[in-house]
Amino acid sequence: QVQLVESGGGSVQAGGSLRLSCAASGSIVSINAMGWYRQAPGKQRELVARITSGGSTNYIDSVKGRFTISGDAVKNTVYLQMNSLKPEDTAVYYCKAEGTYNSGRSYPRIANFDSWGQGTQVSVSS
Repeated sequence: QVQLVESGGGSVQAGGSLRLSCAASGSIVSINAMGWYRQAPGKQRELVARITSGGSTNYIDSVKGRFTISGDAVKNTVYLQMNSLKPEDTAVYYCKAEGTYNSGRSYPRIANFDSWGQGTQVSVSS
């Protein structure tokens, strides 16, 4: 199995910055993509930003120019730098990773994984 551990959430005033980190661990063979999602109270979870193993990125329109996603393939870690934060950015932020891992015990067995982190709260006050 693959585990994701997020860190870096917190409370800031509007205009402030936060940096989220998400580290993947386990019998990882490859990571195809990692991304950040968020879910505000009473709303559906939405994709905020995603990065592929090739370095391609995409962002939800509302964060373009303010958020930057980056990754460290050696550390199996993805980051989300969030600048110019707005109250509407308040949500629980979840990390997600997709790839392959070794599920075998006595011999190698490659399987796909699609894992979520536990979430980290980001609160932005006006």
